[in-house]
Amino acid sequence: MGSVERDGDPNQPLLREATDDHEDQDNKKLSVRVWIESKKLWQIVGPAIFSRVSAYTMNIISQAFAGHLGEVELAAISIANTVIVGFNFGLLLGMASALETLCGQAFGAKRYHMLGIYMQRSWIVLFLFCFLLLPVYVFATPILKWLGQPDDVAELSGVVAVWLIPLHFSFAFQFPVQRFLQSQLKNQVIAWVSLVGLLVNILTSWLFVYVLDYGVIGAAIALDISWWVLFLGLFGYTALGWCPLTWTGFSMQAFSGLWEYTKLSIASGVMLCLENWYYRILILMTGHLSNATVAVDALSVCMSVNGWEIMIPLAFFAAAGVRVANELGAGNGKAAKFATIVAVAESTLIGLILCVVIMILRDKVALIFTSSEDVLEEVNTLSYLLAVTILLNSVQPVLSGVAVGSGWQAMVAYINLGCYYIVGLPLGILMGWVVDLGVMGIWGGMILGGTAFQTVVLSIITARCDWDKEAEKAKQRVQKWSSPNPDNDSEDRSN
Repeated sequence: MGSVERDGDPNQPLLREATDDHEDQDNKKLSVRVWIESKKLWQIVGPAIFSRVSAYTMNIISQAFAGHLGEVELAAISIANTVIVGFNFGLLLGMASALETLCGQAFGAKRYHMLGIYMQRSWIVLFLFCFLLLPVYVFATPILKWLGQPDDVAELSGVVAVWLIPLHFSFAFQFPVQRFLQSQLKNQVIAWVSLVGLLVNILTSWLFVYVLDYGVIGAAIALDISWWVLFLGLFGYTALGWCPLTWTGFSMQAFSGLWEYTKLSIASGVMLCLENWYYRILILMTGHLSNATVAVDALSVCMSVNGWEIMIPLAFFAAAGVRVANELGAGNGKAAKFATIVAVAESTLIGLILCVVIMILRDKVALIFTSSEDVLEEVNTLSYLLAVTILLNSVQPVLSGVAVGSGWQAMVAYINLGCYYIVGLPLGILMGWVVDLGVMGIWGGMILGGTAFQTVVLSIITARCDWDKEAEKAKQRVQKWSSPNPDNDSEDRSN
């Protein structure tokens, strides 16, 4: 890759020494460096926001079509998506994020041929884990009954869950190819394919639910088709010649080092799903309060708003991971540090703006979802916690992205376990029931003891990081996980 892509300045000569490049970066004015880094960052953030919002919207569309069939149908597809698919989605998405470390650092180190091999390893590992997770779908009905769902909802949710098994297997292929492309800054294609998937979802939902009259099963089939369209579109782009350096076809090398890759994938999966499950537990706990209906409705409204908004920091999560991994792989610890600072600062600024907006509109936020006076009043009260959550979520995911880009997944998994489940969860129970603060106490305790505590811990670790040492670790990781490719070496020299 030429230095135009590294610097973002088309007036720079194509061939330059890395040391000169680093010195120039140090000598540039701070404002210029921030502008250059911001352009690199938003090259990832913009398409990432769009693709995540599109995926989230597909679930909303399916629920909207099912909602016109009846209350039980709406509850069935919502619970199948939120509980059954959501449980597996978080784990597989986290496992796929191991590619952000390996592909990002290999791309920065110009070991381009390894990106395709890493992606194939991820396919193998995630595909096998899909089989291990199948019982959650097959036994969804008894699981949901055990969780306290009404029999009619649990029965229909179980049927929907079985029809969502193709969606489940699509994750094993779509998540890795998305991270493969993202790590080499091919983000525009992800956004365009996401748009196509969203349009396909609207069309197939209408076709299967209304025209063919398949009911709620039709909504599930539409989701299956849409997610496989996402994978086929991204893989078609990859395999048909638009990634000549990073995709050289299927390779038997993908079967080597599977155990090492599996360990990194599991650490990544645990790191992210511990956080994903944390807020799902919040809703389950709220369901056991007195006057739980209003509390759950109000919390669901807040979580829906948070669900849309969090797509922005999750995009920064992806961007921070890619930028840090690329720079560490290139051996530039200072640039990785600077990318971290810019990503955290810009995401926090956006979070502050949204926090202020929520506070100004706190008595109007719920009008989009309900007209119930009790729920509106409860949301108005909870909006303070929603604003704090949005602010914390503008920092914490970015720091997690830095951790992924640096390969700290195992360490952060332990941090998440301690902050969320040893400190946050007990504090939420204490404030919710013992102090008798209800949903305010549960949510406040879980924010204070979990999210805020974890953010502080990650901030300290990131601030004290020796980035030159991390760059050396990245170099060793790339050498350990890579295999030589003479053809690729000649291509590197030509660039």
